[in-house]
Amino acid sequence: MRSTYDRAVKQGIDIDSVDFGDNIKSWRPTAIMRSVPDVSDKGTEPFEFIVVTTKNIADVPPTVAEIIAPAITPGKTAIVLAQNGVNIEKPLAARFPTNPLISSVVFTGASILPSGTILHSDTDMQRIGPFSSPLVPAKVAEDAARRYVSLYNPNGHLDITFNADVPGMRWRKLAYNSSFNAVATALQMDTSRIRMCQHLVEELVIPIILEIRAAAAAKGITLQEDLINAVMTQDGAESYFKPSMLQDYEKGNLMEVENLVGEPLREGASLGVSMPTLRIIYNLVKGLQVKIMEKKGLWEARYQSDSP
Repeated sequence: MRSTYDRAVKQGIDIDSVDFGDNIKSWRPTAIMRSVPDVSDKGTEPFEFIVVTTKNIADVPPTVAEIIAPAITPGKTAIVLAQNGVNIEKPLAARFPTNPLISSVVFTGASILPSGTILHSDTDMQRIGPFSSPLVPAKVAEDAARRYVSLYNPNGHLDITFNADVPGMRWRKLAYNSSFNAVATALQMDTSRIRMCQHLVEELVIPIILEIRAAAAAKGITLQEDLINAVMTQDGAESYFKPSMLQDYEKGNLMEVENLVGEPLREGASLGVSMPTLRIIYNLVKGLQVKIMEKKGLWEARYQSDSP
């Protein structure tokens, strides 16, 4: 929406949605803002929820905590992280220790057409639950998560439900993102073509899925028995789908390298889990990230003191 901000303000938002109907014209939310509102400003009421749906680029500032800080009221505002990856709540818990933190694991598909219309092509499925935060009572966090579900899905018609198994849901999604998403980006191939190449499936995709399963198990998280088949068939055989990191790379946008690949690798390593395939893919996509950063003026091509 950032790229179509001016159009949205002037004309509203056109939507074609698999869940809410086609040909929705000039829909307008209560307000469209260019910057994050500051609750310290006179007349700005505290927010009950802040829903964060941006890409989480942990290796490039500003951080999520820095972005949303002006809108947070300590002890009141619940922060919903509708973002991918593991350990994404830790910086928020450190910055906002008295605020409930909520996880939303999202499975959906949407894009902006050249006309500016939002095409919502895959039905919205979310699993929402409380993150653990040291200074927030578990009951407070759970109540906030359940209230958010009730606001988002008041009639129960959507596949948006409460699920307390936040770690399990997040590691399950990593089984796809750390494998197909990262491999597709490193190879710049869609998932259908990867599946057509048996050596890529056997030597890259499946080993990473198994490494993610092993890391999750080391944390006490048991992923489903049919995990390999579930991940392998997540995208339709004839979909020729390009996962999110590959789409970002092709557009010249920064990618969620650390949350989707780096952090699960570090988690596994800290628990003594060997993840050699993921380590190789991580360094490849991290190299692609450097190329994007250089084009954006965020990285300078010069030798460091420890460069060979």
